[in-house]
Amino acid sequence: MKIDVISLFPSYLDPLNLSLLGKAQEQGIVEIVIHDLRDWATDQHRTVDDTPYGGGPGMVMSPVVWGEALDSIRNQAMVDPVLIIPTPSGQPFDQVLASSLAGEEHLVFACGRYEGIDSRVGMHYSQDQRWSSVREVSIGDYVLAGGEVASMVMIEAITRLIPGILGNPESVIDDSFSRLDSLVEGPVFTKPPTWRGLEVPEVLRSGNHGLVAQWRKDQAQARTETFRPDLLSDLPEPPH
Repeated sequence: MKIDVISLFPSYLDPLNLSLLGKAQEQGIVEIVIHDLRDWATDQHRTVDDTPYGGGPGMVMSPVVWGEALDSIRNQAMVDPVLIIPTPSGQPFDQVLASSLAGEEHLVFACGRYEGIDSRVGMHYSQDQRWSSVREVSIGDYVLAGGEVASMVMIEAITRLIPGILGNPESVIDDSFSRLDSLVEGPVFTKPPTWRGLEVPEVLRSGNHGLVAQWRKDQAQARTETFRPDLLSDLPEPPH
């Protein structure tokens, strides 16, 4: 997979070179290229924003600079990329969307700042057939200072689903939001068996795989009821 990220603060995205993603790049599974948006600004001050039409606080990022940046990246692309614009007003990002994007060959993340990117950018590239699609995506019901953190969240969630990224591919199967039963993952434990007066549940040390599986299912159900009851409401009614 090829991933391009365009930002006003390229060094903000340095963590993408660490841990699993760093190893994946070394192995050639994923290629991540970070671009400085100001490289496409043409005036003396490398301006990338202007005041909003209709008034109001803040500044809006220029479609002129973004257009130059995105055209440049598309002209060098081997396949039609997916353009992802992080924004609080976009569609919710979830495991289903992450799984879908994990199957793409080329993703381009456009990291906005200030009051966001001029809306005509998304409109224009939605009609440009040289792009696979344009996704305006939100990672949650809150506002960040920019799209960099949101992009890193999505990139990590997407790329860990690509074969070869995780040491054990079965790790994905029991993840929260990936489980077939739609429950979140239950509590996990490791050695030592006793820590500060708290013991690992006996069932996990029993060696009885059937009891362990049932305990984990029960714990997942209880944790989902406590923290994410909305997930339970989405489940179909059991047959009578």
